[in-house]
Amino acid sequence: MRYNPWRGLYGLRREVWYIFATMLINRLGTMALPFLVLYLTRSMGFSAQRASLAVMVYGAVALVVSPLSGKLCDAVGAMRIMKLSLLSSGVVLLLFPLARGFWAVLGAIALWAVTNEAFRPANMALLTHLATPEQRKPAFALNRLAVNLGMSVGPAAGGFLAMISFHSLFWVNGAASIISGLLLSFLTWRQPEEAGGDGVTETARSPVRPRSLSGFANRRFLFFLLALMPAVLVFFQLNAAFPLYLIRNLKLPESAFGFVFTLNTIIIVLIEIPLNTAMAHWPHRRALALGTFLTGIGFGAVAFASSFWGVAATVVIWTFGEMITFPGSSAAVADMSPPDRRGEYMGLYTMSFGIAFALGPWLGTLVFTNFGAGALWACAFAMGCLSALLMTQVRVVPHEAT
Repeated sequence: MRYNPWRGLYGLRREVWYIFATMLINRLGTMALPFLVLYLTRSMGFSAQRASLAVMVYGAVALVVSPLSGKLCDAVGAMRIMKLSLLSSGVVLLLFPLARGFWAVLGAIALWAVTNEAFRPANMALLTHLATPEQRKPAFALNRLAVNLGMSVGPAAGGFLAMISFHSLFWVNGAASIISGLLLSFLTWRQPEEAGGDGVTETARSPVRPRSLSGFANRRFLFFLLALMPAVLVFFQLNAAFPLYLIRNLKLPESAFGFVFTLNTIIIVLIEIPLNTAMAHWPHRRALALGTFLTGIGFGAVAFASSFWGVAATVVIWTFGEMITFPGSSAAVADMSPPDRRGEYMGLYTMSFGIAFALGPWLGTLVFTNFGAGALWACAFAMGCLSALLMTQVRVVPHEAT
């Protein structure tokens, strides 16, 4: 029989494809956040310091919202939170240009963060409900495919719109969010066979089922988040130290950094789903140890890159680490989370990424500025190895066995 690398998608429920379509439409319109600093400085006339403070407000609110959204998913259903998030964030974006003063803008950004960031834990909790354990890696990879396809178009289109009107970025982004929410509302959803179907039907959980272990009390889960953190901190060097190194040290043009994203996206679109289908039955500890190790190698090898093609080779390595680590870690959390606390676990998981996003670029730039590029990439390699070593000690016990 001929091997089909895409076979893992054939057995997915149609509702998983609904989520794919919803995510794709939403991400195709995502352009306001990438251009927020430019909007605040060029259109609103804010200083760079005030613009950076506004971005910090968004990130700080997002950290708080993630676990709260997860709790709400368990209480009222992930589907309800997804719809509410998409529709309300769309309305906030449509009205965002009406905020004129600095404090009004900060309030609008905080409200935007609340409505927009509530989506992530709900999205992941709902996918967990809809996919069987064997399907979760391909399902999460499919979700990431929608994100990468959309983000390869949305910000690029936003660049052209910004030349015409910065306000149009918020209007298009808001319209895409509302369309996504309406799509979820009008599609026909079937009841999942497994427990936890309330994520779709929005009904209450059975009162006779005892409450299971909280994510904060689950030591295995907390150790897993701790093990993942060093590699995620390394990955977010892509947002600060990595482009600085390319432009300042290697003297490459800004377009070279743009090509990094193009190369990364092409690899993900072509390979991530077949790769995760092939690795669907790998133990989590082995897959995640490999993924985090490749992340460390990829960023550590940047120290030896002296040309654009050398940088491109490192991008290929850490992209494979990304493709294994991110869907694999989501699937591991899905397996660890009890049906009645999936939102809570996913909320804490996404919060850990928010912490890494806040700390990673700052720490990397600090090391780069004070100790040099060699020290930065050596630390990146060491942290990737640390994550890989810790992942070998992770024990993912499915919720049925806890």
